[in-house]
Amino acid sequence: MNSPFNISRRNLLRQAALISAGGILAPTASAIPQAFSRSGDSKLRLALAAYSFGKYFAYTKDRKNAPVPADQQMDMQKFIRFCAASGVDGAELTSYYFNPQDQDQDFLACRHLAHISGVSVSGTAIGNNFSHPKGSEEREKQMAYTRQWIDRAALMGAPHIRVFAGIPPKGVSEEQLETNAIESLEEAADYAGSKGIFLGIENHDSISTPDRLLRITKAVKSPWVGINLDTANFRVEDPYAAMVETAPFALNVQLKEKFTVGKKRLTTDIPRVMGILRDAGYQGFVVLEYEEKGNPYEEVPRLLDLMRQELSVAS
Repeated sequence: MNSPFNISRRNLLRQAALISAGGILAPTASAIPQAFSRSGDSKLRLALAAYSFGKYFAYTKDRKNAPVPADQQMDMQKFIRFCAASGVDGAELTSYYFNPQDQDQDFLACRHLAHISGVSVSGTAIGNNFSHPKGSEEREKQMAYTRQWIDRAALMGAPHIRVFAGIPPKGVSEEQLETNAIESLEEAADYAGSKGIFLGIENHDSISTPDRLLRITKAVKSPWVGINLDTANFRVEDPYAAMVETAPFALNVQLKEKFTVGKKRLTTDIPRVMGILRDAGYQGFVVLEYEEKGNPYEEVPRLLDLMRQELSVAS
């Protein structure tokens, strides 16, 4: 298949020679001018985000949920078991639903349960803001928060964290926002890389266009930073074209059932999205992130079946 990640015979032989000579080195810190180099055909793995059950968790960061039936109340252990019963490959353990009192052993317990249940912890997601200027108190607060979740991701065995550029505070220009985000990502990536954790910056809030998302991603001097591609968060006339542009840099993909263009609420064309990812040579998780008004206990299985059918066609 034609893919930016297809590897030539010459490169394959060169890599084999490096391996046999013990010459494979750790990734070096440099800006990412091109997409990640990947070997082999696209491989898409099905995962589910805890965010899909956000209103059903006993605890949610910065929000008090309305009461739900006791048999439908969710916690992270129940969520992992739900993922296992649903037959998905991965569980994205969104940070918002961990209790502030949780200790290291609680994160290790999630790792243990996921492994014995045959589910990979695909990643986590945090609600940071990297738009604050260097030297500010809020910037350091955000960096400390990010480092804390890098440590927790390592405990859970989560290889990836979704991060935001954030909404800039008053007085920060659009140009300065990008500089602040790049600097913050580089600082966070130094620590994340030391733990073997990837950071995926999402097309969200202030960076909801492909040009800005790519400009920031390519400028960050770290091999541990890429894109967390959310199918619903591009604010452009043609979100599918935006996905084509950004998919080669994706570390993680979050798929939503619906998206908005102008004033229209549209249904995601799942086969088209999967085709874009395959054409880009993407190898990784496609995470269902359900956020519509329906009951996720009813709607999530339906959507997982649709995604699974398309993945079966793709394989």
